[in-house]
Amino acid sequence: MTTNLKTKPPYWFWAVSVIALLWNLMGVAAYLGDAFMTAEDLAQLSPDMQSLYESRPAWVTGAYAIAVWSGTLGCIALLLRKKWAITLLILSLIGVLAQNVYQFFMSDTFEVLGTEAVYLPIVIILVTIMLVMFARTSANKNWIV
Repeated sequence: MTTNLKTKPPYWFWAVSVIALLWNLMGVAAYLGDAFMTAEDLAQLSPDMQSLYESRPAWVTGAYAIAVWSGTLGCIALLLRKKWAITLLILSLIGVLAQNVYQFFMSDTFEVLGTEAVYLPIVIILVTIMLVMFARTSANKNWIV
């Protein structure tokens, strides 16, 4: 028989969950800055950067939104000790992967920004994978139910 009793998580669970929430809130801020870029802001970019923004398909922006909002909600769910954090963080990972498939394979991002621009997307993918693993481990240890 399985039990739904919560086990008190260690202190580092809270630290990781808060840091993860702050990480995702930075993603939300970046998304909002990107999604609500004014024509004046866009005009200040180089012509190559303008082309990148203007040619990006709506599904990539949608994937970006799904990634940051579900990641943020997933981290809030961790802090509330809810198991549905796993589902939200997996959804965030799907959004991150979809967005980066476009960036890595279907756009001129690295020709415009240079090869060093590959590092942040890789870090974002790795952190998102680690958050999914953290949520699953937390569920297995009954820190979240």
